[in-house]
Amino acid sequence: MEGYIYILICGEGRYYLGSTKDLKKRICLHERGRVRSTRNLLPVKIVFYKRYKNIKMARKIEYKLKKFKSKKIIDKIIADKDIKTT
Repeated sequence: MEGYIYILICGEGRYYLGSTKDLKKRICLHERGRVRSTRNLLPVKIVFYKRYKNIKMARKIEYKLKKFKSKKIIDKIIADKDIKTT
């Protein structure tokens, strides 16, 4: 089953990075305040997403990106419209 990595920009300008199997449903949950980690950061807007052939790969990349804890890296991903994994 395919998976997605996505980046949201939250109301106060912070980024949120996540992964999911169902992108449309997950974004809808974020927008409605149904996700604990973003409910106090509304409104949210999707600024990037990338599809992977399976959720396991998407989660692996998500974990790697979150370890960096770098706004510069997220800014570059959004600007380049791609995640460079090499």
